Amino acid sequence: MVVWNWIVDTTAGWSTLGVAMRLFLALIVGLVVGIDRELKRRGAGIKTHVLVCVGAAAVMITSEYLMVKFGGDLDISRMGAQVISGVGFLGVGTIIVTGRNQVRGLTTAASLWVCACVGLAAGVGYVEGVLIALILLIFTLRILGKLDVVVHRHAKVFDLYLEFTDNKGLTKFVEKMREEQNKITVLQIGKGDVGEGPNAVVSLEIKDHSKRPGLIDDLRCLEYIRFVEEL
Repeated sequence: MVVWNWIVDTTAGWSTLGVAMRLFLALIVGLVVGIDRELKRRGAGIKTHVLVCVGAAAVMITSEYLMVKFGGDLDISRMGAQVISGVGFLGVGTIIVTGRNQVRGLTTAASLWVCACVGLAAGVGYVEGVLIALILLIFTLRILGKLDVVVHRHAKVFDLYLEFTDNKGLTKFVEKMREEQNKITVLQIGKGDVGEGPNAVVSLEIKDHSKRPGLIDDLRCLEYIRFVEEL
């Protein structure tokens, strides 16, 4: 307990050691989150998250330095607010829309933004808040990520990417879904390559999620569907 109190007091204090501990704390947060993204081969990995988190901490340290050095009515939160809004350009760079209209990179963009926020907390020496946020980050990325997969498997609404042999195949598919009382909530049609039929991204709503694997297998057996994949 004595050691912990020393760490908290030193980090919250204004000294060279305290500043170093703040930056190191930010580095640890960026490293942990970056490792999770790196393991999943995302665009922003260890180096990007560490740089964002340490950079945000440095901004808050600089803000506090200006207040300590020059005093007056300086707003210590102003530079931090610019970091939170400015880090958005990195997040946008990680978000892509694939040719099948899938949005990728939202979680990575969010993790960059959170790293910046936690880095600001580290920059002002708020040790307890940083550690609690880090625990919640790990819980979200590792545990809730698995829960997200489970929920997705039990969802009654899901997306499919289909390629048809010709335009009539698309019409037959729509008619088949109506006959089986499967609701098409979204239908985005694209042009196929030369000599091939159209493709489509479809959002389907079924009454029983357990029938989803069987439905996809049945679609693969249809002669007018060249390819089908769940998104």
